[in-house]
Parts: sequence; C-alpha cells; structure tokens
Amino acid sequence: MSDGINIKSGTKNNDGNFFEDFRLGQKIVHPTPRTVSEGDVSLYTALYGSRFALNSSDTFAMDLGLDAAPLDDFLVFHIIFGRTVGDISLNATANLGYAAGRFGVPVFPGDTLKATSSVIGLKQNSSGKSGIVWVRTEGTNQNNERVVDYVRWVMIPKRDPDVETSGFLTPESKQMATAKDIFIPDGLDMSSYDVALSGSSHLWGDYEIGERIDHIAGHTVEEAEHQMATRLYQNNARVHFDGLMTKETRFKKRLVYGGHVISIARSLSFNGLGNAFKVAAINGGNHAAPVFAGDTLYAWSEILDKGEIPGREDIGSLRLRTVVCKNQNAKGFPYRSGEDEYDHTVVLDLDYTVLMPT
Repeated sequence: MSDGINIKSGTKNNDGNFFEDFRLGQKIVHPTPRTVSEGDVSLYTALYGSRFALNSSDTFAMDLGLDAAPLDDFLVFHIIFGRTVGDISLNATANLGYAAGRFGVPVFPGDTLKATSSVIGLKQNSSGKSGIVWVRTEGTNQNNERVVDYVRWVMIPKRDPDVETSGFLTPESKQMATAKDIFIPDGLDMSSYDVALSGSSHLWGDYEIGERIDHIAGHTVEEAEHQMATRLYQNNARVHFDGLMTKETRFKKRLVYGGHVISIARSLSFNGLGNAFKVAAINGGNHAAPVFAGDTLYAWSEILDKGEIPGREDIGSLRLRTVVCKNQNAKGFPYRSGEDEYDHTVVLDLDYTVLMPT
C-alpha cells in the first residue's frame, strides 16, 4: 500500500450468507464440480484407516460384480457436503444434524460430482441473533444419476440482529429408510463374498435387535489431520480453519468438522461390524457436543432393527445407532444422562442403515 493512495475495499469477494439471506423454497446450484481420483481415496484411507474390503480392493469388488472398488459412502457424502458450504454454512456456528439421507449409485475414481440444494425450513432463534436453516441437498454424477441426497440443519448468525425476519417453517420429521428406499448397485452378487478377506465371520443372521457392540479402539483427533480432511472435501467453513476468528467465539478455538467425526466412527465400527460393506441411508444424526483437536474418540453401536431386501436372499439391512464419546472409552455404552439430555461425553449420535451379506 502506497502513501497518498486511497484504496477502495473490493466488493467481489463472498462473505457468505447469513440467516436473513435465505428464503423458503430457494434453489441453490452449488459451484465447483469435483472429479474424484484414486488420490482422494488414498488420502481418505490415510486419515481414517478404514478397512472395509469393498472400498479397499478392486479385485474384491469385481468378484462381487462391480467395475472396481467404489468410494467409501461417507467420502461421497463429504465431497457433496463440501460443495454446499460456501452457499449455506460458510458463516455457520454449528452444523446441528442430518436426516432422510439416501445413497444412490456407487461412485468410482474418475466420476465428477456436483450438488444442488433447496431451503425447506427456517426458524429464528429466541435470541434474535441467529436462526436455523434446513436444506435438502442432492448430489449427482456426470450422468445426472443420484449418488446421495440428505437433509441437514445448521445454525447461522444474522447479519443484523435488528432486522425482522419472517416466513418461518420447521420441516416435519422424516421417516426412516425402508427396504424400498435402499439402492442396490446393478450387478452386485454376494455369492462370492469371502469372509476371510473381509476380516469378519459375522454375517447378517448373527446380529440381534437390541445387541450392543463396543468397538474398543480409540482415535485421537489431530489438528493437522482434521484440517487436512476438511480441505480434502473443500469445506471452507471458517470455524474449522480460522484460529484468529475462533478466538472470539465461545469455544475460543477451531471446531472439528462433524463429518470428520462420522468417518472416524465408521472406521472404528469395523471391529464388530466388519461385513457392513455399504452404507445405504442416514436416518438421522445429531452432533451432541463439539470436538476439538486433542480429543480421543471411542464408539459403540446398537442394532436398532433388521430388514430383508425384497428379491434378495444374499443381502440384509441393519439399522444401527452408533454413538461416539470423547475422552472416555465406550465401556458401559454412555448415551443419555436423562430423557432429553446426552451424557456429557457423547459427541455424535448417528442413526444409519447398512447392508450386510446373509
């Protein structure tokens, strides 16, 4: 900057949307389609160490009738999520939860993904300083085939707390995934499924409704890794990166992206659910408390329900609740301390449906 020159602030930058910028029924086409590569898969494995055979081995996947090893379903979810952040949650103070998520056609390296969203709910908080925005997001590939769609809700501050807002609507709760909602990839044939290579001998018939599984291992969240993961998804929400800005927040430090916690949970769940080869649906999910670098996460799962797949005798579905707690192991299955209050250690309560060979 030179002396005597009056520099005018630019107006071409994007400072993100605030609560009053959203409108019910608003349609948003998100920028930056993403062509995924084998490098994305390798980095995802480096970050979480997931051991599910279908996502790890081309030959394992090809023996089951697929063209190659598909991307982990949650990697697909995160990439689509990342498309939406600049328009929806760049200024969010919290990503609160998910519902009604369905996974579609498998994604392979070389596929290009894009996302669109619709605003389906708005509710101003009682303080008048922020509000909750609900959106339904759909991710598609280069052939306009659905790869995932889901509802999420986020808390977003108002640009001006004194501005009156109107047109509020809270969406009705969504139903859980049913058998007809579950997408089975074309050509998938489980007759050659090899439990020696998958790493687990426990199949669909071995699980009982109400059974609880302690996944035992712990995973300590590293500052560099959670930021690297979030950059992998091109999620540019300030609360994950801007250490100076977050010093002014109530936590005084960067938050870990909730999806990072979900992927850690999925990886930890391999010990006990090693044949849950595909995530079919996200029925609901709540980030019960924030996670920060240095926290150590543990997980346990409960079998909420079992389902048969019409026309298939080789695959069944399991509806799971996976609970993640921090800085305490999962012995005793910590969950709620009261009817409406989570145990102080719980950071994630995820209700989802997986597929498993029978």
